Amino acid sequence: MNETWQLISAGTETSQLIAKNWLVAQAAVPIANPNISTTGIENLARQTGGTIGAYLPSLLGAIVTLFIGWIVAFIVSSVVRNLLKRTDLDNRLGRMATGTSSSNMNTEKLVGDIVFWLIFLFAVLAFLNALNLTVVAQPLNNVLNQILAFIPKLASAAALAAVAWLVATAVKAIVVRTAGTIVPAMSQRMAVGENQVLPSETLGNALYWFVFLFFLPLILDVLDLRGPLAPVQNLLNDILSALPNIFKAGLIALVGWFVARIVRELTTNLLAAAGTERLAAKIGLNRAAPGQSLSALLGTIVYVMILIPTAVAALDALQIPAISGPATSMLQRVLDTIPQILTAAVILAVAFVISQFVGDLVANLLNGLGFNGIFRALGLHTLHQSTLRDTPVTPVTGSEIVPPPTKQTPSEVAGLIARVGVMLIATVAATEVLGIPSLNDLVQGLLIIAGQVLAGVLVFGIGLFLANLAQRVVSSSGTHQAQVLGQVARLAIIAFVGAMALQQMGIAASIVNLAFGLMLGAIAVAVAISFGLGGRDVASEQLRDWLAGFRDKR
Repeated sequence: MNETWQLISAGTETSQLIAKNWLVAQAAVPIANPNISTTGIENLARQTGGTIGAYLPSLLGAIVTLFIGWIVAFIVSSVVRNLLKRTDLDNRLGRMATGTSSSNMNTEKLVGDIVFWLIFLFAVLAFLNALNLTVVAQPLNNVLNQILAFIPKLASAAALAAVAWLVATAVKAIVVRTAGTIVPAMSQRMAVGENQVLPSETLGNALYWFVFLFFLPLILDVLDLRGPLAPVQNLLNDILSALPNIFKAGLIALVGWFVARIVRELTTNLLAAAGTERLAAKIGLNRAAPGQSLSALLGTIVYVMILIPTAVAALDALQIPAISGPATSMLQRVLDTIPQILTAAVILAVAFVISQFVGDLVANLLNGLGFNGIFRALGLHTLHQSTLRDTPVTPVTGSEIVPPPTKQTPSEVAGLIARVGVMLIATVAATEVLGIPSLNDLVQGLLIIAGQVLAGVLVFGIGLFLANLAQRVVSSSGTHQAQVLGQVARLAIIAFVGAMALQQMGIAASIVNLAFGLMLGAIAVAVAISFGLGGRDVASEQLRDWLAGFRDKR
């Protein structure tokens, strides 16, 4: 630092000497005039001129020094700015500082301005020293001393940052190329996002910044930044202490995931080769959507069953109770529930196969017994006509015969009801295995309601058959008003069995009983009133005959 100030002082003295010699050479030689006397004003002027003449070389030297410093600062800043424009290092530093991929910060101009003002600050200091303004120059001198003392530290930190960048870049390149070479197909499958960010690229970026994190304490130590150094050092120590556990957990997860994928592919291919799809088609488990199959579904189930214990083991390897504790307990509960879920699924699958068999058996038996004519037997001719299947029609636009939407016959409906009944019973058993009381109660309630509704429909069907039979019997008697009496008998039976059916279904039994009793009472009162009003003349004549006979006997 003292050598720097000696150079600045030497330059200042040289500038002052040049300015002083030039002024002496240009000064006019005074002409002596003995006739003119020297006065006080002339002495004052002479003293002032001497003072100015003595100070003027220093002022001119300081101005020359300031001008030369400005020129040097301008030239050096321009050179630095042009050099930075030819490289991309400053743009990378700008992107790192802003945290964005495209930075609008003009780093060339910023660095050039810093260099310019730093050099110009030295010129200003030399200017002040040339004018002997030590009071003003002292604070500026202190600032420059601190800057010059900090420059070696800054250079060391920059060198460490450059080494960190070289090491991080090399590590990233090695990891990306190695991972892309070893598992290229896996990397392509695991690519995420629209830009297809590969896992190898993600791992390389993580290691890139991890290397910078290792060098960060060294850089902060060189810069004597003790405040930020302690938290970073503690963070790095925590990371280093947890790094073996993280590596162990990652290795367990990677191996488990790899094994799960292999087992899933083997399971899917073996089941497909064993004819699982044909079996699924036979029992009615057709594909829900293109690309989905029963073998792929079973393979995915096996895949998940392997991944769950793998995740539990990986979380245990982390040895972080705050994270691994709740997650492990949750996954353990899921793992404990899997046997129950599989048992319930097996029950439902077996019940589904049985329901298909029972439904087809019921439909075929009822069809053979003539159950499809049940609506005609019950007098519902409109419904009977609607259940008749139509023949396929030929569309106008083509020659292919396209059948219309088929209508289910009564026997097929009965078969469907049988399937639903079997599945409901199996669902009750499955919910009991799962240990979900609320769901079990709900399914049992649905099963009870379905049984009541089915019993009510059966009672009403039998009553409707008996009502039609009574109508035919009464109508065929040949008596007077036989048709009217037959219809009355049919309606009375239908009303009676309707009330019985509603009561069997459990639909407001008390209201149904009350309504049915009131209706019968109203009919009885109406019949009594009609017979009473219509037969009062006959009744009066009969009473007179009975009264006359009684009197004759007396």
